[in-house]
Amino acid sequence: MSYETKLWKPSQPLTPGDSAVAEAGRLLSEQQVIAFPTETVYGLGADATNKGAVQRIFQAKGRPADNPLIVHVANRKQVADLVTAIPDIAEKLMDAFWPGPLTLVLESNGQAAENVTAGLSTVGIRMPDHPLALALISAADKPLAAPSANRSGRPSPTTAAHVEQDLSGRIAGILDGGSTGVGVESTVLDCTSEIPVILRPGGITKEDLERVLGEVVVDPALANQEEQPRSPGMKYTHYAPEAPLCLVAGSDHFFQKHLKQVKSDGQRVGVMASYELAEQLDHEPVISCGSRENIEEVAHRLYAALREFKKSDVDLILCESFNESGVGAAIMNRLTKAASQIVSEQ
Repeated sequence: MSYETKLWKPSQPLTPGDSAVAEAGRLLSEQQVIAFPTETVYGLGADATNKGAVQRIFQAKGRPADNPLIVHVANRKQVADLVTAIPDIAEKLMDAFWPGPLTLVLESNGQAAENVTAGLSTVGIRMPDHPLALALISAADKPLAAPSANRSGRPSPTTAAHVEQDLSGRIAGILDGGSTGVGVESTVLDCTSEIPVILRPGGITKEDLERVLGEVVVDPALANQEEQPRSPGMKYTHYAPEAPLCLVAGSDHFFQKHLKQVKSDGQRVGVMASYELAEQLDHEPVISCGSRENIEEVAHRLYAALREFKKSDVDLILCESFNESGVGAAIMNRLTKAASQIVSEQ
């Protein structure tokens, strides 16, 4: 189905009381799909309780149906309406991190459409920390299933322009709220086991969670591509730029040596690197995605940088690896999934 995608792009930033929010909410209540900003990336929303509406998300994205979706809520009553119970640990996490980039996996009571949960007994829920997202969910008066608003496999969108590039003509509308903040998707935490399990690293770090909960573990299945995913982003190629990406793990000297080697093979090479490495390179094109000393800046710029390289311009992208502490774990999770090759100095 082809749509004339409406872009609500005012001369002034959209506000929660804007008529565009009410119009977008009305379209959602008519089972249409709307892209909207969150504090992480742009989401692609539809009524999470309506199977037909949710199916339009999968059609627009070209997303595999065994990949569960995160449900976005505006208040805790909407959480209670979707789950069998809210355990004490979840209440503690909501108090500490909501609204914010943390998705909690809880036992579903069946109110979420079956294509939201991909047949699992659990449902992932979060409250976004963005006034337009919260206003839109309230205007729709329904929880919204909302994966990232990009074609499946592409880098996630951090601006409305990125959404347009991927989904114009495939969805009913795009609510432009400017550039997003965190830049990588939410952390997904399974609260159904005795010790909470990180299913996907994201904007809330393991260290953040441990300060509130004590012990938290990382799911070993993050490295296993054969298992049915319990969380978005755990299966299939994700976040891939147009040209193949090679992730280079090692010293700056090793990176420069590998760059020289692939250039000698006659390949047109693009480089994604920190400011610190970029300054050492006598090479073009280089896209700098932030400082090693400010890993949050790298997270914020990551997807926009991945989208800048075009297949017509480069044959290969060499990308620097980053320290995996803090939000670096989320950055490296995304880069590993985007990479078609990883080379290491070890």
